[in-house]
Amino acid sequence: MERIAQALERISPPPADAPDWTADAYIWQTAPDRLEAVPQVSRVPLQLLVGIGRARDILVTNTQQFAKGLPANNVLLWGARGMGKSSLVKAAHAEAGQGTVLIEILREDLPSIGRLLRLLRGTQRRFLLFCDDLSFNNDDAHYKSLKAVLDGGIEGRPENVIFYATSNRRHLMPRDMIENERGSAINPAEAVEEKVSLSDRFGLWLGFHACSQDEFLEMIRGYCDQYGLAIDDATLRAEAIEWQQTRGSRSGRVAWQYVTDLAGRQGIALS
Repeated sequence: MERIAQALERISPPPADAPDWTADAYIWQTAPDRLEAVPQVSRVPLQLLVGIGRARDILVTNTQQFAKGLPANNVLLWGARGMGKSSLVKAAHAEAGQGTVLIEILREDLPSIGRLLRLLRGTQRRFLLFCDDLSFNNDDAHYKSLKAVLDGGIEGRPENVIFYATSNRRHLMPRDMIENERGSAINPAEAVEEKVSLSDRFGLWLGFHACSQDEFLEMIRGYCDQYGLAIDDATLRAEAIEWQQTRGSRSGRVAWQYVTDLAGRQGIALS
């Protein structure tokens, strides 16, 4: 009987206890279900996110509307890697002010999102659910768990919950996976619609694209000024261009990696 009880508990875990909501951010964990408080969120100041001005303004406005109890959309931030998608979500949460709680949920835990929503429903706080690097592969049914959340299902998405996700893929599925559906399915149109309908349920799509060289240098100069790194423009330009050439790409992440190297050489802590 004890083994049977344990097996039933694994199939249907007991409801998680609501935290005291003293923190501004939490991570959703399963087995058992719980919300772990994050004492300090790792953020980049909003003014240092260069080259994504339009996406920044739209996301901050949407988040502030939600924080005030006004209508707001679920958001998909998609595009080039390293261009500040997840950093922008965390910065926008900071701009929303106190009272809005950021909850990160891993892609692997999406099947449990219904249990999380039941925990959040009816509370006085407002919650921004965040899934970083969201994508799905063939035979991956996790996306079905998310569909009901975005559209609400019968019960409806709680009024105090909004969902933000980042992805390198606009439709959250590999292009070859969508093409395979077109070529092998009995009804190609229906098969493709099933795969791409998830991204259609996000009210806002914000695209991120590779930055120009001037934007790349502007990012680095902003970091240097923020953290007190002394370097003249000519040296910064020469070193930064060499750095990005060795990496084969330009992005906010590559800019930060150069700044980290520069800070280490100058003996300055980035904090």
